[in-house]
Amino acid sequence: MPLIFTSCSPLTLPFAGVRKLWPSLLVGLCLSLPATTLAQRKTVPALSQPTPVTAIDNGAIAQPAVKSDKAVAEETEFTDAYRFLLVDEPTKAITALEKMVAKNPANAATQYALASAMIKAGKTTEALPYAQKAYQLDKNNAYYLLQVAELYVKQKRYPEAEELYESLLAKGSETIEYGVELAAIYLFDDKPDKALATYDRVEKAMGLNEEITHQKQRIYLKQNKVDKAIEEAEKLIASEPADPEFLVEGAELLMANDRVPLATTWLERALKLSPDNPQANMMLADIYRKQGNLDKSNQAIQKVFANPNLEAGLKARILSSYVGTSGDSPAAKQDALKMAQELTRQSPNDAKAQVMLADLLMQQGQKAEARDAYVRAARLDPSTYEVWGAIVQLDGELAQVDSILVHTEKALEVFPNQGLLWYSNGSANLYKRRYQEAVDALEESRKLLAGSNGKLLVEINGELGDAYNGIRDYVHSDEAYEAALKADPINDRVLNNYSYFLSLRKENLPRAKTMSTKLAELHPTNATYLDTHAWVLYVMKDYAGAKKFLEKAIQSDPEHVSGTILEHYGDVLFQLGDKAKALEQWKLARQKGEASDRLDQKIAGGKLYE
Repeated sequence: MPLIFTSCSPLTLPFAGVRKLWPSLLVGLCLSLPATTLAQRKTVPALSQPTPVTAIDNGAIAQPAVKSDKAVAEETEFTDAYRFLLVDEPTKAITALEKMVAKNPANAATQYALASAMIKAGKTTEALPYAQKAYQLDKNNAYYLLQVAELYVKQKRYPEAEELYESLLAKGSETIEYGVELAAIYLFDDKPDKALATYDRVEKAMGLNEEITHQKQRIYLKQNKVDKAIEEAEKLIASEPADPEFLVEGAELLMANDRVPLATTWLERALKLSPDNPQANMMLADIYRKQGNLDKSNQAIQKVFANPNLEAGLKARILSSYVGTSGDSPAAKQDALKMAQELTRQSPNDAKAQVMLADLLMQQGQKAEARDAYVRAARLDPSTYEVWGAIVQLDGELAQVDSILVHTEKALEVFPNQGLLWYSNGSANLYKRRYQEAVDALEESRKLLAGSNGKLLVEINGELGDAYNGIRDYVHSDEAYEAALKADPINDRVLNNYSYFLSLRKENLPRAKTMSTKLAELHPTNATYLDTHAWVLYVMKDYAGAKKFLEKAIQSDPEHVSGTILEHYGDVLFQLGDKAKALEQWKLARQKGEASDRLDQKIAGGKLYE
């Protein structure tokens, strides 16, 4: 077997297609190769194979008929070193092979093997002298030459690598495949014309090759020789006149280089060969759209969507591309929506199609329909977090709190570590006054989002303050409120709720007054905030001050003043001795609604019940 022990670590090639066509072509661009790769190369009769493991005798190629004791011992020693490479212990192989090289430096196979072991150990610089020595000892061995060339490429000594490959190609036509590697090195060395000439030599000997043609096209385009690149495309088309793919591929090249009329011709030729070709139809649709011919553009797209053999996911991607290039045209948007609806009709169980429909409905402001399409997508494939996020967001925009609860609970079964889902669930539970459930969800969201957006954490702490207050856990409620205010000292919602709840509890009233005063100063015309401050003053028995702020609240929006504010105003008036006017305000409050459950008692008894 060849003495190739290490795994291939190819350098990045200019063109990925090389690997696809010839596994052997990677030899010149990697530091080492597996035995199976090199074994696939054509053997050039004029060149000798690497020395077999069984023929280590002063570098001799032919296996001797009778082995001496020295030869047997040397072969055994070499085999033991080889085993170290097989079990991926190159350092031990290096130690053993260095001893062999010291005893017999004229053995080319041992020099080569030592270089291979060093390459595998990552010692590429140290490997070069041994590789060079092996090649000097046996210049007819192609693998020895290739190993040296590979190391030259690794060290960016491109001219020296080129010289070696050129000498290999000079051996005869059976080595011509190495020209692809040589061309790649020329490209590394910034010699595109030499690369082109080498590719031509390969094609002349081996025939037209798609990947080589593509590489030549890329070089020509980089040189701004568009006509030459098109000539290469024409060669491919001529080689397979019944294959529409070369026409489509060439049309893509033409479109990218502003040769639209010829691209149109080639696409039409492709469609004569394959009327359902999706790429050709989509490219023509794009051309027609840019020319303003929307009817023809839509006809081409409809052909794609009418193709029953085209997978739904691909149709969704095509439609997505169409939407991305159609601009803001209302007609184009409507056409896209119709196509998406048809796609979901054809493939009702395809999640991607449902998402595409939902996206288009969102763009057109049809929020409820979009939400329902996202829900269908989530039922088909619950594994996409963004879909659940869109569902919950739309539930919120549609003010459907029960839906938020249902959908967040389903989403959390799949994504239990998503803090935003817990937050949405907690907020919905708080709105429904399910305070313990709100606390549980909001605490989970606070834990998961601890290192994220500071503004969001303020909102979470604020809502936790409300939720803990709802279960009368006032210690944790106050802690949450204080944490929110530490991060955002003028948060309206927290200042309002915290100060109001303290006033209801008649606890820490100086703190409540400080917060409500700040709130009233920041929002001197906000009736709700003025009412909060007034009520804090009322609880602190500053009835005159409370009256002043309640009157400001009423004057700020007399038509829409709430029943709560009017009831509070009546309470203040009663405390100030104006019982008749207090009764009048209580009756007005009852008409408005939103008052306390003791309002009727106040009216019936003509006095306060607190």
